[in-house]
Amino acid sequence: MKIVIIGGGIVGLATAHALIEKFPTFKIILLEKESTLASHQTGNNSGVVHSGIYYKPGSLKAKNCVDGKRKLLEFCDRHAVPYKQCKKVLIATHEKELPTLKELKRRGDANRVKVEEISSEELKEVEPHATGLKALLVPECQIIDYKQVAMALAKDFEKKGGVIRTNERVEHLHFSFPRWIIETSQKTERCDFVINCAGLYSDRIARMALPYRKIPCQILPFRGEYYMLKKDTLVKGLIYPVPNPKLPFLGVHLTRMIDGRVEAGPNAVLATAREGYTKSDFVMHEFAETVSYPGFWKLSMKYWKTGMYEMYRSVSKKAFTKSLQRLVPEIQAEDLVHGGSGVRAQAVLPNGKLVDDFLILQDEHSMHVLNAPSPAATSSLSIGQTIVGMLDFEEWSYRQSTTLQKGPAETERPLQSAP
Repeated sequence: MKIVIIGGGIVGLATAHALIEKFPTFKIILLEKESTLASHQTGNNSGVVHSGIYYKPGSLKAKNCVDGKRKLLEFCDRHAVPYKQCKKVLIATHEKELPTLKELKRRGDANRVKVEEISSEELKEVEPHATGLKALLVPECQIIDYKQVAMALAKDFEKKGGVIRTNERVEHLHFSFPRWIIETSQKTERCDFVINCAGLYSDRIARMALPYRKIPCQILPFRGEYYMLKKDTLVKGLIYPVPNPKLPFLGVHLTRMIDGRVEAGPNAVLATAREGYTKSDFVMHEFAETVSYPGFWKLSMKYWKTGMYEMYRSVSKKAFTKSLQRLVPEIQAEDLVHGGSGVRAQAVLPNGKLVDDFLILQDEHSMHVLNAPSPAATSSLSIGQTIVGMLDFEEWSYRQSTTLQKGPAETERPLQSAP
């Protein structure tokens, strides 16, 4: 059996790693369009290992985050990938945030996360320069370099016989029974099964692969812009606000990274290209694709005030500083220098609803990871094993042999969804 995985970010690599561990005799090829692995969402991640406090109990996010964190740290210990222990506080700075803080405590308890509510005085003991009415303390957090994790996954995958090919952009693929034909920028590849982990382009790959099936969402790119804090003695670990429960973003926060620097951000603005890391990045056909999508306009109408404020904060250092001062009042604009940015692949439904959980679309001959939002990096090893657990290749082989026995007339029909 030959399987091709499209996408060399941490989710694609974790899936490849899980596949070759379960099916060591399969030929597994991972295709990445860039010259290096983990170049986009994984490589621009701030490095927080999420605990699972935010996510609705029972959701794929919650299950994969809690299980994924354990698997991630075990993998790092085995493969000598460094990480640092730290503490995280989520701070309520207004009375109206206290009910959300209480709900987050309930979710943390339900997800078996060690979390405790602390007073403003106790907050000072953890983060001396932070302020708030109340806070939640997560005492066992970690910070890591996810690119190093990705490289370790790639090395172990290749050691076990997997093949990674970079600089191979998938330009076209279609199914011609009994195999897929994948045309890349370098060659034509044939395989039995395709797994799409293309991140910012996952919906495009899915539409290319399944022209007869309605893809339930579209990816909208949101750019997160960061500053670096020069006065890094103001932050000891991770300082977060209480997030808006209506949005999947965590709000502007402060993160002491594994290299010791302190990162502040991100805000969240619509990018004008799927890989639009700067304000000047603009790809006409990608921007047109975004603004012609009905879900974009419905989302915009629902959250236009939030969107306008995010855009304002993107161009106003003063507004960005003010958001940080809610958490650490001593921070001044002159303490901030421009840092990097990342682009988040956010799946949006035609009705404008943000897909807040993992979304995986499965067909008889392919699987498509259409939404893998934060905490995808934390959850990656669990997501990879979940994907592999969904694949029943014994049933697949039976269907293949049965279809072959029916003759060519029966094999020319469009692909149908698996039950």
